Amino acid sequence: MDRMFGTPLKLALFDCDGTLIDSQHAIVSAMTAAWISEGLEKPEPVRVRRVVGLSLVEAVACLLPDGDPVQHGRLAERYKVAFHRERLAGIHREPLFPGLRQALEALERQGVLMGIATGKSLRGLTATLAHHDLASFFVTLQTADVGPGKPDPAMIRRALAESGADAANTVMIGDTVFDIEMARRAGVGAVGVTWGYHEEDELRAAGAHRIARTGEDLVPAILELL
Repeated sequence: MDRMFGTPLKLALFDCDGTLIDSQHAIVSAMTAAWISEGLEKPEPVRVRRVVGLSLVEAVACLLPDGDPVQHGRLAERYKVAFHRERLAGIHREPLFPGLRQALEALERQGVLMGIATGKSLRGLTATLAHHDLASFFVTLQTADVGPGKPDPAMIRRALAESGADAANTVMIGDTVFDIEMARRAGVGAVGVTWGYHEEDELRAAGAHRIARTGEDLVPAILELL
């Protein structure tokens, strides 16, 4: 709450991969490189896309349930190395989804605070935001580096504490059921987007309050919940 004017602060929290950025090809490539480096049969791309949004070690564990924690940790580190190497080499593009910059600009004009809650590392998130010149839009950046990942509500709770917003005036926007479940557990609004890596019916079943099918749909869906 803005104590000076009594006006509630409004906060829109965005997932990154699959919501703001189409990073599936880079993620699949780096995960494949990690698997190959361990002498494992490479994972199917569709399975990799299904775990986007989870913290890295948890995603690896989902893809390799028969592995042990040591191997999961080793694969996660190999993934980071491969992803960083391929980013420096410019092998993969990670474009913004259509209409997303315009949506951020529109929310900014409406006085909505914005933040990110993502399974990416802070280093990876910072690099992505710098590449797309997006950092100035966001007042809080939450990653799984310092606490539980999705769908645990910890990232949202930290974002609320950092921004000063209340849960009643906050919306989480994401493309996976992990985002929607996190939002519901934190007691904030949930907008599911259909251009990412989980299907619309899954987002609805997880409890999304609104669905956006295009970038143009996004701002009205968010403002309806704030």
